[in-house]
Amino acid sequence: MRFTLRQLTYFIAAGETGSITLASERIAISQPSISTAISHLEQELGVQLFVRHHAQGLTLTPVGRTVLAEAKKLVEQAEGLYAVASEAIDQIRGELTVGCMVTLAPMVLPELSHAFTAAYPGARLRHVEADHERLIDGLRRAEIDVVITYDLLVPDDIAFTPLASLPAHVVVSEIHPLARHSSVSLRQIAEEPLILLDLPISREYFLALFYKDGLTPRIHSRSPHQEVVRTMVANGYGYTLANVRPRSDLALDGRRVVRIELTGDHRAMVIGAATLEGRRKSRLMGAFEAHCRAFVSDGYIPGMAVPQRRPEPRSDPRLEPRPKSQAESEPGP
Repeated sequence: MRFTLRQLTYFIAAGETGSITLASERIAISQPSISTAISHLEQELGVQLFVRHHAQGLTLTPVGRTVLAEAKKLVEQAEGLYAVASEAIDQIRGELTVGCMVTLAPMVLPELSHAFTAAYPGARLRHVEADHERLIDGLRRAEIDVVITYDLLVPDDIAFTPLASLPAHVVVSEIHPLARHSSVSLRQIAEEPLILLDLPISREYFLALFYKDGLTPRIHSRSPHQEVVRTMVANGYGYTLANVRPRSDLALDGRRVVRIELTGDHRAMVIGAATLEGRRKSRLMGAFEAHCRAFVSDGYIPGMAVPQRRPEPRSDPRLEPRPKSQAESEPGP
């Protein structure tokens, strides 16, 4: 065999991203090194793996798709050697691919991952940020090992471990008439222009909050990018609904947004760790899941402000039954 696992890794990155540039960014390897590895593989195997498009990336040939699937199996088996060795010497090491819901990733992943690799220096984490549907598909294709996402439409073949709940809230600009309110209902804002986060499943969740109360929101505009939505809100285009709570109240252009509690009985989104049901878990995967359970909770969410939980209703002590005196409690003559 006159090719290396490293060359296969470069080929896999190019095949999955469809671009030498994106592959270079994903695995932090120079573009010439990736191009050289692909050319060597094509020469060694005697086949064309990609169709090159000028300024438009790469497309796998039919044989390239077959080789990609086999290459991924081979690299996964090689990575399995680390797991075997780690178990033998009671160490946690190897590479783990962690997917994360794109709206959660900027806040949750950096701190969560840094704490894990600090605790387990032999571990390497590769991140994939995408929407919920793509992450679930990545689990099924064994392209992703574990996913940090929400409990929305979790299929039966996916195991989901809840970590923390995020109630929905309203976000407005600091000059919005409602900005001074501590809470607001959907009925109060239904006629206001809504800037909708337009991601699969997320948009259905937000719209369902209105429909459940017999309301129809007035959608002003949509965007699949959370920061675009926040910046439009900060500039006064309208309000939005959100579950994530960045610690910063600034949009990317420096303008300020204000969070307002949403009154009413609304389903919260639950952050959790998802894995493929029935898949054998390595020590590394098990350690990462345990790390998530220890690191993420209703009391602390990496990168986020913790939601203010509503206090349990307390009865007025003046209305509680008065304790009987000793004379009252003793039986009469």
